[in-house]
Amino acid sequence: MTHSPAIESPSTVAGLLAEFAGPDELTAAADAVRQDGYVNTDAFCPFPIEGLSRILGKKKSPLPWMVFAGGVTGGVSIYGLAWWVSAVAYPLNIGGRPLHSWPSFIPPTFEGTVLVASLAAFFSVFLLSGLPRLSHSVFEVERFKRASTDAFFLWIASDDAKFDNAATKSRLEAIGAVEIWEVPSDE
Repeated sequence: MTHSPAIESPSTVAGLLAEFAGPDELTAAADAVRQDGYVNTDAFCPFPIEGLSRILGKKKSPLPWMVFAGGVTGGVSIYGLAWWVSAVAYPLNIGGRPLHSWPSFIPPTFEGTVLVASLAAFFSVFLLSGLPRLSHSVFEVERFKRASTDAFFLWIASDDAKFDNAATKSRLEAIGAVEIWEVPSDE
C-alpha cells in the first residue's frame, strides 16, 4: 500500500481522498465508513454505481418537485393571463363565442408550462449543486483527474465530526485503499 500525500504536511487539511481499485471496492469502503459513523463523505467515479448514493446517505433530490412547481406556476399564470385578457381587460364578442373560450387557451398554457418548468429545472440544478463553484480541494491531487475516466475515489471531509487524520487514514488503509492523499484546504 502506497501513501502519497498531495502536498507534504499541509498546514490545514480539507480531508482525505482515497483511491480504490474498482466499483465494488469503492462501494464496500463507502459502506464501511458510513457504518463507522462518518457522514460528510462523497464518492467520485467515472460512471454511476447502483446504490452508492444511498450508501453514502444522500437524500432524494427535490428537483422533481421544483420542476413540477415551476410547471404548475407557468401553466396557471399563462391560463390566468389568457382568461384575464379575453374576459376582463379586452372583452371582444367575435362571432358569438364566449369570452372564456378555454380551448383557445390550451396551446399558450401548454407552452407556458413547458417554458417555466424548463427554466425552473435549469436554475434549480445550479442552486442544488452549489454552482458556480470553480474549484474544490480535491483538484489539488494530480491523480484525481482520472476520476472521470477510470479511477474510484472516496472523500472524507475534515469537518466531519468523527474525522481524525491518523485514525481516518488507518481506517481507509484497513478497508483496502490503494492510495490515500491528505488534501490541503483552499483557505
